[in-house]
Amino acid sequence: MHDEVHTDDILQDIFKRGKVCFIPRYFTKSSRMDMLRLKDTEEVKTLPLTSWDIRQPADEDSDREEALTSGGLDLILMPGLGFDKKGNRLGRGKGFYDTYLERCMTHPKGKPYTIALAFKEQLCAEVPVGEHDILIDEVLYEDEE
Repeated sequence: MHDEVHTDDILQDIFKRGKVCFIPRYFTKSSRMDMLRLKDTEEVKTLPLTSWDIRQPADEDSDREEALTSGGLDLILMPGLGFDKKGNRLGRGKGFYDTYLERCMTHPKGKPYTIALAFKEQLCAEVPVGEHDILIDEVLYEDEE
């Protein structure tokens, strides 16, 4: 989204290194999200835009591998509005990532390592959390000091 760290360069690096990449597909009428395999960086430009101005595979796109039906995930880059040093994350209130992480915990591989990419201004002393919020493992941000 426009107010989050852009990941275009990270995507390019993933494919340059020969890694496998999965991107989210949100189901807006629920808190369900799937992580679907992306073939290459060029493919991103062809994906339809959601009402949130996010490119993701279409609902009827059923040919893609979903991460939890195969080997699971090693890492998830977590979006958010705010983060604290305890690993709490303030999302946008739909629970997409927390619900997906709960599903990951039932996969044989378990919960992937989670990293939030943040702007320094998104760091908070404390972030309000609910009982279903799952801690993130690490927050990365640029510190110009």
